[in-house]
Amino acid sequence: MARETLAIIDYGMGNLHSVSKALAKLNAETAGNYDIVVTSDPAVIGNAAKVVLPGVGAFGDCMANLENYGLVPIIKEVAGQGTPFLGICLGLQLLFDGSEEDPGIQGLGILSGMVRKIIAPELKIPHMGWNSLEFKTPSLLFGGLPAAPYVYFVHSYHAVPDKPEVITAVTEYGSAVTAAVGCGNVQAVQFHPEKSSAAGLAILANFLRS
Repeated sequence: MARETLAIIDYGMGNLHSVSKALAKLNAETAGNYDIVVTSDPAVIGNAAKVVLPGVGAFGDCMANLENYGLVPIIKEVAGQGTPFLGICLGLQLLFDGSEEDPGIQGLGILSGMVRKIIAPELKIPHMGWNSLEFKTPSLLFGGLPAAPYVYFVHSYHAVPDKPEVITAVTEYGSAVTAAVGCGNVQAVQFHPEKSSAAGLAILANFLRS
């Protein structure tokens, strides 16, 4: 059987090594049929069987790099054509229309809504550390996970979708904070699955099997 490509998008920012290492390990353990490729080549991304968009840093800087690398059109194309797509951390936030972190900067607009500052007056911002998930709507990422699994977060902003039904999981941090979203082939998590022990690896394994 011919091997397929899982493309991790490289735009000069993101936790590429840890994500690619975790996916490669899972792929080997499950006799997966993927070549895990870190790439900024639109042709490779466009022909990939699955695509991952990681991200760390500031919303505006990441969008500027995506523009400079010429990757915005191909990301919208693969998301729109049904390719299984996973956003991680800032890669979730970039899917939306914009962010309070950098007003006036347009996001990818794949999902409608805005990214807002976490409001938690009694708690430290950024939200950093382990917190449990509350599943809201079914997601292919969460199959087989126990109730309220703990995962690892580092963020000061969270997505507020126009359509609440795209929220697949929340976490409690002063109030309900968006932890994961999904709409068809496009799924994304605010936390770092590659740093979230067994639960995070199970989520990545579910994406590999999707």
